[in-house]
Amino acid sequence: MVKHSLSKDKIRILLLEGVHENAVREFHDRGYTNVELLGHALDEAELIEKIQGVHILGIRSATRVTDKVLAAANRLFCVGCFCIGTNQVRLDSARRAGVPVFNAPYSNTRSVAELVIGEIVMLLRGISEKSRQAHAGKWLKNAKNSFEMRGKTLGIVGYGHIGSQLSVMAEAMGMRVRYYDIEKKLAIGNAEACSRLKDLLESSDVVTLHVPATPQTKNMIGDKELRAMRKGAYLINASRGNVVVIEALVKALEEKHLLGAAIDVFPTEPGSNAEEFVSPLRNFSNVILSPHVGGSTQEAQANIGLEVAEKLIKYSDNGSTFGAVNFVEVSLPVKAGGTRFLHIHANVPGVMRRMNELFSSRNLNVSAQYLQTDPEVGYVVVDLDGEVDEVELIGELHALEGTIRARYLY
Repeated sequence: MVKHSLSKDKIRILLLEGVHENAVREFHDRGYTNVELLGHALDEAELIEKIQGVHILGIRSATRVTDKVLAAANRLFCVGCFCIGTNQVRLDSARRAGVPVFNAPYSNTRSVAELVIGEIVMLLRGISEKSRQAHAGKWLKNAKNSFEMRGKTLGIVGYGHIGSQLSVMAEAMGMRVRYYDIEKKLAIGNAEACSRLKDLLESSDVVTLHVPATPQTKNMIGDKELRAMRKGAYLINASRGNVVVIEALVKALEEKHLLGAAIDVFPTEPGSNAEEFVSPLRNFSNVILSPHVGGSTQEAQANIGLEVAEKLIKYSDNGSTFGAVNFVEVSLPVKAGGTRFLHIHANVPGVMRRMNELFSSRNLNVSAQYLQTDPEVGYVVVDLDGEVDEVELIGELHALEGTIRARYLY
């Protein structure tokens, strides 16, 4: 049996926001039994108190891992975002603290694409308003502002995994598809690329957004962009809450420039189901509002739980950083026999030389060494042969100038 630096049942794992039980099951199956699962997010003060002594943290999109949280995390060695996005974590600060962050960038692609297809149908048929009227006892049976998908133009902003899959599904239902992306992307099927966002907005009956949260995408759909859309068009946002200027959208709806919208993500969202959702969009019967559930299907959450848990376990077990979003990626084979250490250090001259001199002074043979660096941080995993005093050696590794973190793996 492989002897690990810290008994797996002593490694504390904190999972927040109702992470799927698949993750808990995967941890348990791999020997990690000290798992605490909470069904809600924690605010900064609560997380600062809770994270002390935690080795592995799992979150979704509502919990914020700030600089203060990272400073209070006295045992933390990795973070898992059980979702697509990672903007809720201070990635640069985590990297400098030697904490790789993992996510599941593709596991809920199908779920989001299916939701958008459903919203296109609902918007084009005016089902949201008709449903509200029916619930109020009114019978709004007419074909006014009610259209088929077939023959309409769908404009997709962001042609990544979700956008491209949505493209295929929409085309199969008879829509013409145009897309815009800041990177050159190969069209799928009969989709047509637009060289400018303005061209897409002016030519689309439905515009749907599938972009990441970056400085470039913040408020990218404001008054000017909404005015560029066709009169009577529809807007869908299932990407990030700060992509659309809500006040501008409200104005476009009030003036009936847009016939409707479907919004799944918002600039400010409740931290739990117990909090009130506040938005001026609540006043519009032709707007479909959903509580950030684009990827919230049982299938997607099960896949995400398994994928992220597996990445966290691999890092904890053997130092593999494959799939980390803020760290150099090293995919490591499991080596039978010998001893393995990981060392995270400031990327400055002399660290590797001093490390290898330390091993040589102890008559330890380096049987394998995996090193990757970025401009700030170096990451090395070392397999050693020979008699190793793990406690003493890890202490000396910690004492090396430039060390950020060192762990004995097995």
